[in-house]
Amino acid sequence: LSKVLGLPPDNLIKSISAVPVSKKRHVADFQLSIASVTEDSSSNWLAQDLQLEAQKLAERLRCDAVVSEISADQGTVNFTINRKLLAKTVLQQVLKDGSEYGVKSELFSTVPRQKAVIEFSSPNIAKKFHIGHLRSTIVGNFIANLKVALGHEVTRINYLGDWGMQFGLLGVGFQHFGDKEKLKSSPLQHLFEVYVQINKAAEDENTKKLAKDFFRKMEEHDEQTLSLWKQFRDFSIEEYIRIYKRLGVHFDEYSGESFYQEKSQEVLKMLEDKGLLQKTTKGTGIVDLSEKKDLSSFSTVMRSDGTSLYITRQVSPSVDLAAAIDRMNKHSWDTMIYVTDKSQSNHFQHLFQILKLMGYDWAERCQHVSFGLVQGMKTRRGEVIFLEDVLNEVRSRMLQNMASAKTTKEIEDPMETAEKVGLAALIIQDFRGLLSSDYQFSWDRALQSRGDTGVFLQYTHARLHSLEQMHGNEQLTDVNVACLQEPDAISVLQHLLRYDEVLYRSSQDLQPKHIVSYLLTLSHLAAVAHKTLPVKGSAPELAQARLRLFQAARLVLANGMKLLGITPVTQM
Repeated sequence: LSKVLGLPPDNLIKSISAVPVSKKRHVADFQLSIASVTEDSSSNWLAQDLQLEAQKLAERLRCDAVVSEISADQGTVNFTINRKLLAKTVLQQVLKDGSEYGVKSELFSTVPRQKAVIEFSSPNIAKKFHIGHLRSTIVGNFIANLKVALGHEVTRINYLGDWGMQFGLLGVGFQHFGDKEKLKSSPLQHLFEVYVQINKAAEDENTKKLAKDFFRKMEEHDEQTLSLWKQFRDFSIEEYIRIYKRLGVHFDEYSGESFYQEKSQEVLKMLEDKGLLQKTTKGTGIVDLSEKKDLSSFSTVMRSDGTSLYITRQVSPSVDLAAAIDRMNKHSWDTMIYVTDKSQSNHFQHLFQILKLMGYDWAERCQHVSFGLVQGMKTRRGEVIFLEDVLNEVRSRMLQNMASAKTTKEIEDPMETAEKVGLAALIIQDFRGLLSSDYQFSWDRALQSRGDTGVFLQYTHARLHSLEQMHGNEQLTDVNVACLQEPDAISVLQHLLRYDEVLYRSSQDLQPKHIVSYLLTLSHLAAVAHKTLPVKGSAPELAQARLRLFQAARLVLANGMKLLGITPVTQM
């Protein structure tokens, strides 16, 4: 193509794509989009002109040892690869690159390696870990996994709600209802119970006054109150680490609002020095964000008593400003991503605008990845309060399903398998659509073994794994895979060709759904091939070639699942 079109090969990489496998079968392997290589912008081309251009180009191209057929279609030129070469090249590449298959593609050759900071999960101590935190956790983990796989340097930050007036209440509550032993053994549950109890008493003026005093002492660095607060924080983090481990998630840094109390005062001073801080008649501090400077859009950064706002994240820009500036100084990142639900979009828009007004050009490299709301996630005990409730629920429901399935073999660790399969179900249900869409959660739909679910992906992986185990998994060096000519084998090969493009799409828009639908299709194609292309009872050469095909499919399936935050199981 480069010779005929007179374009450098690098310019053509993104214009050529693998053809998605369709029901029609016998389709070509690659297609060139004519619109992407024509000189002027393709929008003013008529369909018939593009068709004509495609035909003209197809006529100028010759088949050779690699390309066995060239045809023109609606605005594309299609290429069919020599079938023996297709099988050999694809399988060689997958088995050689292993876990790096797709990532080493030339699609990524121009992408610079970057430092990324990703803030996700971020629960509030002593409050519920709601489904929004769960979404943030699995979405942030996916983005971090994908960036690491693509060779970027990633810092994962958990930004805890660990400061504010509620700690005054919690401190007083603990003095009344607290239990040091329970705090050690189950801090999240105990602190939540104490908080609920003291909140009932919080209407009482005396309690209010005690809570205010307690928090004032915290702000004044009183040793006794701070040491109690530190225990709340440290024990909570310890338990979070244990639970995140069950999810397969880890953090490089547990930060929090408490780190930035003094720094947020410095930020207010900077805003004042730059003439950006205005006082309203009520004495609150605001920053004007409007174009015409008519206060049609503004952000409140300071309460009338001069303290920065940290009632909730929604209204505490000065703490977040301080955190952003501090992270830049500390990590000098190329991109910083915040993963929270879409109700906070305004807050982050304001945050980035203020940073820009302050003269920080890097504000343009901050990004808010927002997601929709999930309705209807309940456990048998009622609404979700702790992350652990969700994990236990998914494990017990899955164990029950496994026990009632006729095909379940005796497996070594049913609890752990149930948990991994159940998590896959949760993650796939969550990642199937656009992140920004709201959806209705359903345990039954998520845990179905048939259809497009995480259970089906795990089942396919386990089946392919046991196929390898049964038929000797010694590393066969000189297998002749050229005999893989059946339509069902070709479909799997064609689908494997597309993996790098799917990774590239997800890396561009940070949406996991491209990878999810790719893996579901891969599993369906592998299931069909598993039926029609038996390994058992076939001639040795054919059996070995088919085994290679299934091995490659399993490898890519496992790679994709791990990116999504799923641990593939080998028995089920």
